[in-house]
Amino acid sequence: MDAEFWHNRWRDSLIPFHKERANHFLKKYFDTLGLGDGDDVLVPLCGKSVDMRWLRGRGCTVTGVELSEIAARDFFSEQGITASRREAGAFRILEGEGIKLLCGDFFALNSTHTANISAVYDRAALIALPREMRVRYVEHLESLLAPEVPMLLLTFEYPAHEIDGPPFSVDEEEVRALYAGRREVTRLESLDRLEDESRLAERGVTQLEEHAFLLTAL
Repeated sequence: MDAEFWHNRWRDSLIPFHKERANHFLKKYFDTLGLGDGDDVLVPLCGKSVDMRWLRGRGCTVTGVELSEIAARDFFSEQGITASRREAGAFRILEGEGIKLLCGDFFALNSTHTANISAVYDRAALIALPREMRVRYVEHLESLLAPEVPMLLLTFEYPAHEIDGPPFSVDEEEVRALYAGRREVTRLESLDRLEDESRLAERGVTQLEEHAFLLTAL
């Protein structure tokens, strides 16, 4: 699974993972992040998620990272936001109304990009990556953040043999293993989501849970 895979998905509008409403777990557990007005939330592999507009509406600024510039442009267009555009190192940056989207490879991020980050919201990053890349992703993410920066992490869990991801099945055991020695992992809630994710049922998934985790400093 390389960059071209995702560029093609966005170019061909093959984006069934995109949702038109803000995530229910984000709205329910946002306050566990302890954020104040103006605090900056990092949203890795953000696509054109409306969750970013919801976060902005709660007073946060948002830094999203997205490989596809099509996704970033679509986000600002669909949200009615006029965005500036500039080049900065490995990224093309689109920015407007307190939301900044860095278009480029997540693994090109460095600590200067995340110096002011107060929290991380991961709805669709970890589950978008195959297992070997999930390890690399967590290692890189952790290298960018201060230990006290909390994370709200959402994952899907289903019988992994039933389909090839993305989205990939990531259960609680894997989350704990990935963040062992790095974060305290608290499972906030799990919900049966099969009826709400008909696209996955159509692909052959017979059971589906969505998990919400709060990750905090040890």
